[in-house]
Formats: sequence, C-alpha cells, structure tokens
Amino acid sequence: MKTRYNSYDIVCCVTELQKFVGMRVNNIYDVDNKTYLIRLQRNDEKVVLLLESGNRIHTTAFEWPKNVAPSGFSMKMRKHLKNKRLENLTQLGSDRIIDLQFGSGEVAYHVILELYDRGNIVLTDFELTILYVLRPHTEGDKIKFAVKEKYPTSRVRETTLPSIDDIKQVLHNAKEGDPLKKVLMPMLEYGPALIEHVFLLNGLKTSAKIGKDFRIDTDLNKLYQAVLQAEDIMNKAKQHSSQGYIIQKQEERPNTENINEKEYFYSNQEFHPLLYEQHKNMPYKRFENFNQAADEFYSAFEGQKIEMRALQQERDAVKKLENVKKDHSKRIEDLEKTQLADKQKAELITRNQELVEKAIFAIQTALANQISWADLTNLVKDATANGDPVAKHIKKLKLETNHIRADLTNLVKDATANGDPVAKHIKKLKLETNHISLLLSDPYEDDELPTILIDIDLSLSAFANARKYYDLKRNAAKKQQKTIESQSKAFKSAEKKTKQTLKEVQTITNINKARKVYWFEKFFWFISSENYLVIAGRDQQQNELIVKRYMKSNDIYVHADIHGASSVVIKNPSGLPVPPKTLNEAGVMAICYSVAWEAKVVTNAYWVLGEQVTKTAPTGEYLTSGSFMIRGKKNFLPPSHLVLGLSFLFRLEDVSITESDVGKDEVEIEVLDKSDDEEDAENHPEESNNRLQAFPELNTEGVCNIKNSTIDEDGKENEDSEEESIKSTKINVLTEPTQTNNKEEDTETIVYLGDNNPVVLKSRSRVNSENKQKQLKPLSKQSESKEDIKMPQQQIKRGQKSKMRKIKEKYKDQDDEERELRMTILQSAGTAKHSKKKKAKEVNTKSVKKGGQQDKPYKQPTQKQEVQDDGTVDDEEPNVSAEVDMIDALTGIPVLEDELLFAVPVVAPYNTLINYKFKIKLTPGTSRRGKAAKTAVNMFIHDRTITQRERDLLKAVKDEQLARNIPGKVKLSAPRTQAFKR
Repeated sequence: MKTRYNSYDIVCCVTELQKFVGMRVNNIYDVDNKTYLIRLQRNDEKVVLLLESGNRIHTTAFEWPKNVAPSGFSMKMRKHLKNKRLENLTQLGSDRIIDLQFGSGEVAYHVILELYDRGNIVLTDFELTILYVLRPHTEGDKIKFAVKEKYPTSRVRETTLPSIDDIKQVLHNAKEGDPLKKVLMPMLEYGPALIEHVFLLNGLKTSAKIGKDFRIDTDLNKLYQAVLQAEDIMNKAKQHSSQGYIIQKQEERPNTENINEKEYFYSNQEFHPLLYEQHKNMPYKRFENFNQAADEFYSAFEGQKIEMRALQQERDAVKKLENVKKDHSKRIEDLEKTQLADKQKAELITRNQELVEKAIFAIQTALANQISWADLTNLVKDATANGDPVAKHIKKLKLETNHIRADLTNLVKDATANGDPVAKHIKKLKLETNHISLLLSDPYEDDELPTILIDIDLSLSAFANARKYYDLKRNAAKKQQKTIESQSKAFKSAEKKTKQTLKEVQTITNINKARKVYWFEKFFWFISSENYLVIAGRDQQQNELIVKRYMKSNDIYVHADIHGASSVVIKNPSGLPVPPKTLNEAGVMAICYSVAWEAKVVTNAYWVLGEQVTKTAPTGEYLTSGSFMIRGKKNFLPPSHLVLGLSFLFRLEDVSITESDVGKDEVEIEVLDKSDDEEDAENHPEESNNRLQAFPELNTEGVCNIKNSTIDEDGKENEDSEEESIKSTKINVLTEPTQTNNKEEDTETIVYLGDNNPVVLKSRSRVNSENKQKQLKPLSKQSESKEDIKMPQQQIKRGQKSKMRKIKEKYKDQDDEERELRMTILQSAGTAKHSKKKKAKEVNTKSVKKGGQQDKPYKQPTQKQEVQDDGTVDDEEPNVSAEVDMIDALTGIPVLEDELLFAVPVVAPYNTLINYKFKIKLTPGTSRRGKAAKTAVNMFIHDRTITQRERDLLKAVKDEQLARNIPGKVKLSAPRTQAFKR
C-alpha cells in the first residue's frame, strides 16, 4: 500500500498549490508530532494546508483532531509566520524537498518540508539559517541539521535527462538477471509507478530482467523512448494541474448471516495524479485534482486499517471452519483406505493360507527347539539356498523375547540376493513383537489384489490372522459411520462459533469506529462521587499543562504533601463550593500518584483554590517545569489509605441520556441515624475529622462563624447593619440527630455548605413524618420566619444540566422587575448577550486578599486566546475550555434499557466506585499492571450479571488503555480473584 509521495506526485502537487500563493497565514496547528496544519486566508477564501514530515503535503477539507496544547514547533511557526503571505512554493531541484517561503526580503521565513526517508520539517530565516528543526541530526561529518546552522541547499540534485549512451553504460555495468526497473531508478526521478506506466506503453514488461526479458542490443531504443515519454509527462505536470485517482482493490468478506455467501467492499491501495496503464483494469475513483485524491486517501486511512484488521480476523475465523471440514473429510477418506487395505490383507492371507501356515510353523519350530542365533541363521541360509518355497516369503521376524540381529538381517538379504525361494518372501524380521512380515500376492493372478507386505502374528493361525484383519476392517467401517453421523453436528457447532466470532469482530469494529477519545484521557483522571471531573498530570510537562491551560480560578488544586507528586485539579465550572467527599477523593488520587505508592507510605494532601496557584517564584528563586507556588493558606485533608479501583464507564447513546440523579448544583444531604453513625465510626475512624479538615471555617468545637459582608469598590470589606442581616451566627454541626416527639421542642440540624447561605436540614423524625422527603431550608436575611420552605427537587434531564447551570449563572443577580424590563426590550431588540470581557473583568475584581491587596495568580488565556512563547496572547486560538459536559453521557451503572456505544477504563479511589457495576480494588503489591488489568477484565467478562453488549464493549478495550492509569505494581482484591488468576 502506498503511504508517501514520489517525485511525480510532488511535481503535480506543487503545480496545483501555486494557486494559493499570495494567501496569508491565519494560524498553525499540530495534529501530532509529525503533522501540521497551516490555515491560509485571502478575503473570503480559506484553505487548510496539511504537512506531514516524510510523507505528504496537500490541502484538506476534513476536520483533523488538533492538539489542545500547541507544540513548541507550532508556537515557533506561529510567532514567525502569522499574518505573513505565502510568497513562493517550489520544489528544490529534483529532490523530494518542498520550500514554502512566507514573507519577503529580510523578514522572509522558509518552511522546508523533506518527503524522503524519515523526513523533516525545518524553519529558517531569509538567509536559510535554521531557527527550528523537527528532527535534528547529522548527515556525514559536515552537514548538520541543528539550530543556527545553514540549511544545506548544495546537496540538492538538479533535474537532468540522461542520454541513451548513459543508459547503455548503466545497463552494461549491471549484472545479468537484475530487474530493469531497479537498475534505472537511481538515475531517473520519475518514481516507480510512472516508470512501469511508460514501460507498458512501449511494449516492455514491468518485471523485465536484463539478459532475459530485456536485451540491450534489441530493446535499448524502446527503453529510451519510454524515458523520453516519462520526461514529457513530467514537463506537462509542471505546467498544468492533474486529476486525481485512488486505485482500489475488491476485498471479499464472509457474510455474518450466511458464511457461504460473500460480501464485497473496496479498499484504497494507492493514489496517483494519472491513471497508469498498469491500473486500468482495477477499480478506481476519479477526483478533480490530485490534492482531493490525497486528502480522501489519507482521511480514510485509519478507518480502513480498522476494516482490514477486522477482515483478517474474519478470514481467520472462516479458515478455522474450513479446517474443521477438511479434517472430517480426511478422517473419512483415511478410514475408507484403511478398510480397503485390511480387506485386501485378509483376502491375501486366505488365498495363501498354506504358505502362511508353513511360514508360521517353520519359525515356531525353530524357536521351540531353542535353536541358537547361529543355527537359525544357518537354517534360513540353507533353506534359501535350497529354494524353499516358504522361506522365500518370510521377509521379517518379530519375536517377543528376541531382538533383531545384524547377522540375521544380513543373512536374509544375502539369501534373497541368491534367489532363495523362501528367503525372498522374508522382508523384515520383527523379533521384538513376535511377528514376521510376508510379501504376499494373489496366486490366482487376479488384478484386484495387489502384492502387499503383511504382518503375520506368529501366535495365531493363518485363518485367525485373516479374521483379525476382517475385524479391523469392520471397526474402521463403524468409525466411518460414526464420523459421518457426527459430521453434521460438528459442522453446525463450528458454523455457530464462526458466526459468533464474525459478529464479535464486526461489533468490536463498530465500537472502535464510534470510540471517541476524550481530551482528559491523556491525563490521569476520574469522575468523583458528586460528578466532578478530576484530572492529574502524568509527568512534569503535563503538570505544567494542567495548571497553565486547564485550571481556572474556580477550580480546586490538590497536591500530596510529598515531593514529586502529580498536580491534581478538580474541574468546577459552576463555581460553587466543592463537597468534602470530592476533595477527599482527589486527595487520595494525589497521594496514590506519587512516590507514596511504591514506598507504601500514607501521607497527607492539601487543597487550595486555583487562583492561589502561581508560576511566579520569589525573588532570587527559580521554579522548574511542573512546579508552582501556593499563595495563602493550604487546607490539609486527612491521611488516606493507598486504595484505588479499576472500573469502566460506559458511553450512553444520546437517547439514553437522562438525569436520574440530583444535579451538583443542588446538594442532597442525608442525616444518618445513630446506629449508622456508630457503624461508620467503627469502620472509618478517620472520617470523624474529615468535615473539620475539609472546611477551614469550622473550629474544633464543631462551630462555624458565618459573616455576612460585602466588598466595596476599593476592595474593603464592610459589614452589614444588624437590621439588614445577621452579623455573626453560630451554627452547631451535630454528629447525631436529635429526635423528640414534641413538635415544639423539635430541633433543626444546620449544616454549613461553604457559601453565605447555610442549609437547614430537618431531623429524620420530621422527614419521615412528611413522606420521607429530603428538604433543604435556606437561612437568609430575606426570610427569618420559622416556617418551613420546601424546595422540591425536580428530575432534570442529563442533557439539560449544563444549559440550566449556565442560565442560572447568567441570571443569578436578576430580579423580577429587571427580568420584565429585559423581556420587553428583547421583543424588539433581539437577544442580548453579555460581554465576555466585561464578565471576566467582574470576576477578576472579586479576587481580593484579606489584607485588601489584589492577588495576581497565573492569568489564564480567555476565549479565543493563546499564550505565545514571548508572553503575548494570540486572539485567534480557540479557548482551551476544558468542557466537562461530556461526562454526563458516561455512566458506571448501566441498565438493561441503556444503549451503550463504548467503554472507557477508569482508575479512581475505590470509594468512588462503590456503586459501579464492575469494580476491583487495587493496592500496592507485586503484580504487573498489564497482567493485573487483564485479570480484572477477565473477571468482569465472566460476571453473571453482565450483558452481551457490555461484554463486547469490554473486549473492545485495548490492552494499553487498561493499564496506563494504574500507578505501579498492584495487588487485586475481589471475590474469586485467585481462581481467575489461576
């Protein structure tokens, strides 16, 4: 399969791309470490140019997945090429090197794309001094591809048409039998496909060999005419744009319903700017230009690889079925041959009964008389010499108590050579099994019975030996009948297994096609119990990336109190306080993804707000990559055990996405009864301090002081008057419910959630008396009455969750009067949108320190902004908005009615996975990650409650995806773990 450009392809591509000269660079993106996209624009005309090191260059109309964080090379090219005009696009000599010049004069920059060998992309200034090189290396002793070195244009080969004498000289220097095409390739810059094309047009074989299919004296003129024709094609391609062709191949695949029927599909094999002579009889697709053909070919490349992999698996399954059929047919055929041979042996023994009896008697007599080996040798020798009619048939002796001796064997051979009538029938002596081999033929000269070497048992008579062979024949016939009877059952069973395999392959192929890789999967990640996305860096670079590009001021930064741990970020788009359970789970993650896992050491973790994290180091100090400064107070979390879990999240079909649980904007709290509290305290003694550790506002006595205050324009804190609000309210956080039968004395348990509006929760006795409805009562300055305010929790569809959250945030400060006024205006003025810059400015004015000073955290790029190497902001780059809405479509508790698309493996704190359908506990141990992951999946697949669709989805998960988030060597803990390991 063709995967890269040849010389003719480059000529056609460069000619076609000339129409884009004059367009300006709008932006540059990277698809991977070898592939880059340059977005060009001219007035209303836009085009995206794709460059892949070593392989290709073409325009693309497909949406390629761009890296969220641009690479260093992308940033460097943006810095130098942005808003510059594409002034020139040329091929350097006849080499597979393309030079793209942006800008002119002393501000010109060159992007040099090498499309041979391992390839390269080089960024140079106007003097071709290298500013950045994708693959630094050295060619020979002098040529260096490195920054500040000159790009070596002197090594570029120029286009020269060889003369007929040059070609003749090269052919004479070649060896006889060398392929003609291989000999000419180094001196011709046309590419192998074009050379084959002109060979066929001039009556030469594409596989011609020198001295065999090609004679220099007779075929040289044909060859030179072919070279001239190729040169003419190249010259026309430099002047006019070419069409595009994708050469295809018809592939057969078995039908999943009926294996004997075949299905067909076309796989892309090659792409060319010309329909070559060798491809005219193959299926192909035609395109208006070569760029479109290359774009279509490469865009379908990954999907086709999945199809071809599935096709090979299907062929293997069908081949197994065919092998089963061949095996049964061979068994029946062998049994038929065995029956025929046994029948012939029995009949020959019967027809030569007298001869067989004499041979048996002679050997038995010799053995009964205890004749020595020497005497037996002489006896056989004499009998052979005298022309004994029995001895000549004895070919071999097989005696239980004796072994073959060399002298006896040689004696029989000599007697046979001398024409002994008895010895010539003795073919082999099988003394160890009490047999002799007799060469018997039909004495009646019947053509139906051939001459056969037959083993005769010396312990049986001739008639008994014949009966033995008849019995063997009948046994073979019975086996044949049983084989034929079981054949249909075996075929049906094999076909059933094959169909099942084909369906599984097709299912997994469809799953792989539907599989969407989420942006957070490149990090360590999990979804907390309260549906918060938590991500952590795998190394220093990812720690830097997470904090700089993904963490917002509302997010929570968590870090283990140990050097070298991962930076953990809790995504909090709503801006509401993060529940303590999520904080503790993120703390467990921070500890487990640190050196504490291998050392098996329990330590603490702490959390701070995102705005407290900065990259600015104190004066005289330097922060390495992945290191940050924490401004202000750290909120320490309680020590946690090193316990993780491996599980799977399932992607729901859109029609299956419904909100069955309460959104994270609404907090649901359950007061445990005394027995539950006591049991929890016994099992988790550290949990009694979790709430106090998580909420720094709570003092040691379980009392929280709430202060209602506002911030004026100068950043100073002013307390409200006593008539407008409560200055300071003490709220008791009770660990046990108070239950009384007297309604007047019935107390209320108030739990502070971290904002300025505490939540009042009724005790369980009153909740039960009101149909066990869980109710939240806000305590605010607007309502000071003791009447209960009921807040019914509505069932929100999962897809509407993000939308309602945005609406709530947008209109949280709007009263009824303002809403009426706005609606009146909107009837005539259309939809009014808040300015994002103004909104960001308002958020920044609220981040004030206690001392009244403005904190200066690391400034995040706003929407459509990108940070450049020099600190400037690129307004054209889409915002790295780490969207978390997609997690609403993932569930760890699928039900039968759900339509599932694919499965995503997740490693999370074990408490997070308690309610998941599939889970297994991971603790520091000695098992390797890959083996442990496979064992876990094997357990899940054999679970009794698993559905067929879930089993298919788990099988489709690749092995490298399973183990990549496991922190190190582990121990698996789950029921029946040892059985599955065995």
